[in-house]
Amino acid sequence: MRVLSIGSSTFSPPKSSSPIDFSKTLKTLLVLTSSPVMIKVQVNERYLQIYLLILCLLISFIHQTTVSFDSDPLVKGRSPVHHFTSLQSAGVIFLFLILSLTLLISETTSLLPFPPDLFFGTASALFFLQYSTSSSSASLQMSDLEAKCDSVSAMISAISAVLCIILACHPRLFVADVALGASICLQGLWSLQTGLSLYVDAFIPDGCHKLLDVVSGVEGSTKCDLEDSKLRATAILDLVFVVYVLFVVLILIVTYAVTAKVVGVRRFGSYEAIPTSSGSSVADPNHIQMKALTGTQA
Repeated sequence: MRVLSIGSSTFSPPKSSSPIDFSKTLKTLLVLTSSPVMIKVQVNERYLQIYLLILCLLISFIHQTTVSFDSDPLVKGRSPVHHFTSLQSAGVIFLFLILSLTLLISETTSLLPFPPDLFFGTASALFFLQYSTSSSSASLQMSDLEAKCDSVSAMISAISAVLCIILACHPRLFVADVALGASICLQGLWSLQTGLSLYVDAFIPDGCHKLLDVVSGVEGSTKCDLEDSKLRATAILDLVFVVYVLFVVLILIVTYAVTAKVVGVRRFGSYEAIPTSSGSSVADPNHIQMKALTGTQA
């Protein structure tokens, strides 16, 4: 043991334990993180959204197909028309389900390559088909309140279709990508509000009432008898839609702020692009024209 002598006192370092092998620890950590189990967990977390989307679409398809066999007293033509319109909605949902499965297969395997422009083009066609279905359903409704809900849903689907067309042409356009996510979120919130306004007594506007089917007593909808009640209910739905839009915008701003705080945002300075070689610069290839910097200190 090495003994240090300082003046009249001596100092001997304490006995240290066995040194930590950092290289061995790092190697063990790398082996654990690169193991097949960890890689599988990371892959599952990456495609968790697609799995949840497929599950929700499957549940919605089963529900819409089951509902199509009930009768609706507020649809023109009663049961036959309601049956075919409900099957049409179920068909659109099934097409979205196929598109989601195709995207999952394309992302996880190499069996079915699916480029982004083709994906967004197909999604645009499906959103336009959903817009057509919602518009047709709104025109067949005898309930003005339910027709209003279907028309707003059709408008959101049309906006989503246009955004998908833009992303098909420019897949890396950030603004269109964010707007598409916001429109899908708005569509889900409006579907929730439609169900509350039509089938939940606590959320039905004043002056309107839920009409039950006389035959089966299962399917029902909401109808406003007086003209003033109908206009008031329509105005309330318009106000709720604006509130949902503000809520989605707020979610978007908060999400972007948190992402920028955690991950960081690439910021560009005030520099301008260097001009191309022309004129005198062609004669002297070693000369590069620079732009003077303003507002800087030496």
